[in-house]
Amino acid sequence: MSSNSPASTNREKNHKAWIFGTWAVLSVIGILFVVLVLGPNMPPGNATAQAAGQQRLTTVLTAMVVPVVLLIWIYFVYAIFNFRQRGDRTEDGPADRGSGRLQAWWVGITTALVLFLAVYGSYSLVFTDHGAGAGQGPDPVSTIAGKALPVQVIGQQWQWTFRYPTFGGIESTTLMLPEHSTIVFHVTSLDVWHGFWAYQLGVKADAVPGTDNVDYVQTLGATPVTIRCSELCGLWHGQMYTSGRVVPMSQFLSWIRQEQSLEAGLIKYLPKYARVYLPEPVGRAG
Repeated sequence: MSSNSPASTNREKNHKAWIFGTWAVLSVIGILFVVLVLGPNMPPGNATAQAAGQQRLTTVLTAMVVPVVLLIWIYFVYAIFNFRQRGDRTEDGPADRGSGRLQAWWVGITTALVLFLAVYGSYSLVFTDHGAGAGQGPDPVSTIAGKALPVQVIGQQWQWTFRYPTFGGIESTTLMLPEHSTIVFHVTSLDVWHGFWAYQLGVKADAVPGTDNVDYVQTLGATPVTIRCSELCGLWHGQMYTSGRVVPMSQFLSWIRQEQSLEAGLIKYLPKYARVYLPEPVGRAG
């Protein structure tokens, strides 16, 4: 029977109808599942505007990839069960010279997806998440308008120290932030490279000796914060973690007053606040 016979054409149409029909139904179900079920539970959460933006972007990316992955999987499974040789047949199947139309559709759809993601990602970075999301040096490309509370993040083997220059330069090994506030982190290091990763805040910035990396975040509601080092920095890198909290403004100010009282006799011994610190030469190497 000719490959162009009516029976052959009908079989091809049935194959396409089953594949694309199944794909369409499962794609709708998959996208709804991602958006309604997985999306609200995706990391890093929505404790800050920046974290919420990252969660939203992850949800969009996952929802867009679902139809592509399902089409590939459905075709593979369908082909395995319907196009495999049965019995003792060992002859080759009919020659397949490819399909220019199918290739054009594939290239066109994937190109459209990539262009959409490029435009959407650029718009989110510049106009929604306000850039400066990973520590961009002392002069980030994009900043958040309005007054921001500066908090210096100092990494050293193997602990984190947080300094509050607007409150007399007090220091703490626990990060405390007020809710519904704009925070500007100034991230630096005293010795080797570290990585300041505040998971719930959606913040990840390199702590580099002699460098002031800037990162903005807008806190929303109260939340605990887990802080770890994301750069291999030595023997106890895995133990370089601490905790923090985003709390109501009244509780934050009460904590500040308590820290100022406890550190009153120590603040005078701390080095003058600076964006970067260079350690004093130690030992015979000088």
